[in-house]
Amino acid sequence: MLNQSGLLNDLHQVAFYNGEPWCPYGDPAYPLGVHLQGPYKNVQLSFEQIRYKAMSEVRVSVEWLFGNITNYFKFVDFKKQMKINLSAVGKMYVVCVLLENAQTYLYGNLVSSKFELQPPSLCEYFW
Repeated sequence: MLNQSGLLNDLHQVAFYNGEPWCPYGDPAYPLGVHLQGPYKNVQLSFEQIRYKAMSEVRVSVEWLFGNITNYFKFVDFKKQMKINLSAVGKMYVVCVLLENAQTYLYGNLVSSKFELQPPSLCEYFW
């Protein structure tokens, strides 16, 4: 799916900040490169590598949110329901994200609890 998306080609063309490459932090299954990084796999890690590896915990928490969306809005589970060229997949998913965020602002979620953060009010979110 990564190859089909063309994301890596797009990153090679435009993903720079002050001349330095912008590098999304991905799953260990993705290929490592200038514009896609992942966790270190060595047993002996330097202090800097340990700090860098800590991003895995944040990456996993983002995946929890994707799981919430497909849990609460089952019809956006691409593997089971959505037909990419036959449905407005992107629009439906964005609406589900907005609703999931609204639910988070009203009731909190696992991610806000883990990082001990209070979400802003619903008014602030939609303002």
